[in-house]
Amino acid sequence: MSSVSTRQQLKALVEARRGLIVPGAFNALSAKVIADLGYPAIYVTGAGVTNMWFGMPDQGFMGLAEIADHTARIRDAVDVPLIVDADTGFGNALNVHHTVRTLERAGADCIQLEDQVAPKRCGHFSGKDVIGLDEAVGKIKAAVDARRDPDLLIMARTDAAATQGFDAAVDRAQAFAEAGADILFVEAVTKAEEVRALPQRLAKPQLMNMVIGGRTPIFNASELAELGYGIVLYANAALQGAVAGMQKALTVLRDDKQVLESSGLVTPFAERQRLVGKPQWDEMEQRYA
Repeated sequence: MSSVSTRQQLKALVEARRGLIVPGAFNALSAKVIADLGYPAIYVTGAGVTNMWFGMPDQGFMGLAEIADHTARIRDAVDVPLIVDADTGFGNALNVHHTVRTLERAGADCIQLEDQVAPKRCGHFSGKDVIGLDEAVGKIKAAVDARRDPDLLIMARTDAAATQGFDAAVDRAQAFAEAGADILFVEAVTKAEEVRALPQRLAKPQLMNMVIGGRTPIFNASELAELGYGIVLYANAALQGAVAGMQKALTVLRDDKQVLESSGLVTPFAERQRLVGKPQWDEMEQRYA
């Protein structure tokens, strides 16, 4: 491990504003795949955990215990910085304080909190609403005060663009910056000019969420880097790829009654063992025998 903590690494990456692509992980193995491919940071996705762990939509079904457990398992599996989706903080400002303490202890390097009413829903679903600005600001202040390590980053997300308009969302993000948020996230903007405008309107580093099939126009990460975004989030690219892969492999198994390693539809047996670290476990077994 480097003498520079993962939190310090993440802060430097975000402040460079070079459009860092951050994929989402929904469990420890997906995190290992992401890290193995050389991505320098990982997003622990609430939607992904809800979809893959519960088989349910992203509509507030995940609780603090589930995301903390996933964060701890992923922290044990990889050494790269982790941005953790904490939804609304699972309650009021006091709950947010507890959430930040819990996720910091679990190994989060950045904790993302949003201003939706509970139960929250995916930022690209209809039917969202946001809490009052004063309450939302209070929750960000609670998050900032709760952290024990000053290098732990707090990311503030607003979903106000959908119900109050783009300018109101920018105003909310600015209020969150003034409350101490380190990174800003204006969710589900729907126009290319809004994507281009945000880095001009807000001084703090920002995340832009590229939801495949969502409401925000997809930009190449290089263009977002030129615009000055710190993070380009692909929260569920791994999940969507995994589901597509399962569907393809299992369709062949259903129709052809077999799946061969040579088909290209499945990860080879040896590669699966490499990803989960079997050679290292074999070496440990010999060492302690």
